[in-house]
Amino acid sequence: MEGKRVLLRVDFNVPLEEGRVADDTRIRAALPTIEHLLSRGAAVVIVSHLGRPKGEKRSKFSLQPVAQRLQELLGRPVAFAPDCVGPEAEEAARALEPGQVLVLENVRFHPEEEENDPEFALRLASYADFYVNDAFGTAHRAHASTEGVARHLPSAAGFLMEKEIQALSRLFQPERPFVAVVGGAKISDKLGVLFSLLDRVDVLCLGGGMANTLLKSLGYPVGKSLVEEGLIESGRKLIFRSRERGKELLFPVDVVVADFFLATANHKVVPVSEVPDGWIIMDIGPLTVKRFSEAIRSARTVFWNGPMGVAEWSCFAQGTEGIARAVAECPGYTVVGGGDSIAALERVGLSGRVSHVSTGGGASLEFVEGRELPGIKALGRQG
Repeated sequence: MEGKRVLLRVDFNVPLEEGRVADDTRIRAALPTIEHLLSRGAAVVIVSHLGRPKGEKRSKFSLQPVAQRLQELLGRPVAFAPDCVGPEAEEAARALEPGQVLVLENVRFHPEEEENDPEFALRLASYADFYVNDAFGTAHRAHASTEGVARHLPSAAGFLMEKEIQALSRLFQPERPFVAVVGGAKISDKLGVLFSLLDRVDVLCLGGGMANTLLKSLGYPVGKSLVEEGLIESGRKLIFRSRERGKELLFPVDVVVADFFLATANHKVVPVSEVPDGWIIMDIGPLTVKRFSEAIRSARTVFWNGPMGVAEWSCFAQGTEGIARAVAECPGYTVVGGGDSIAALERVGLSGRVSHVSTGGGASLEFVEGRELPGIKALGRQG
């Protein structure tokens, strides 16, 4: 690395408030890789996305506040280029000396990034001698900065990427019992991983809006709750598969329902067989939390992804926070992925009690499903 330039893809997709970084967790997660490269005498060119600017330059998605926060954390100057390609970016990258850091502007300001445009990838690759990908959260996307540049440079995984791969790989040879808890709004987003998990888990717990489709497939009333009508038959197949394979499939036995989809709506706990007409399922109930928690606490391996209800509203967050406490209390190996699940752990002050908190929600799901992630597959090529 000494005297070489390294293009480092990180995931600095962090929340900003009033022009400042509101949560620097993802920046801190990349520090070991950045500091290692600098200690080896490399010059580091950092590339990342932030938000969804849809291929347009939008100031609210600028990485400049991120570069400022990185400078504070590193305790050394961090240069910033006002674009990720073009004369200014090229000149700034060429001028870097060993031990110096440059942050390029949001790579998604250019539509060519998400299109994985070969010419765009080549322009990014031209800044460096080596490529390191430490952005596990985008590893499931074949974009120019995650897959394309690896076609032109010798490449490797960063320490965070390595940590994610090692942690999630343990779920393929788990200590038993292995319990998975999956939630979220739509079953369509996670159908593949549900069928995949049934081949490996002992118990699969389903909550959140996605459980409504399963409940309807079993003939329960769901009122005006979110249901994916086209996937009711898939729900039946999931139930049949669990019975066929001798796996325990747990779904809500009681739920919190509301008369409107509002944080201030009237709400109550009812058995799943008694959801009133016109009411909406907003969370799992206390008996379901108890049932899921008993399975979790007795497990040797736990994977949790997705909230159990509308967890952003405190009156419908009890189910999700109850699962967070159970996962934190489990004595086995525990992995949590997905922003809402991680937020629930942090709200109850227990994120430090989990074996591994994944930085990639969608990427962790696809990895656990057994899919080959393009951002990982591309690594190791010699340009």
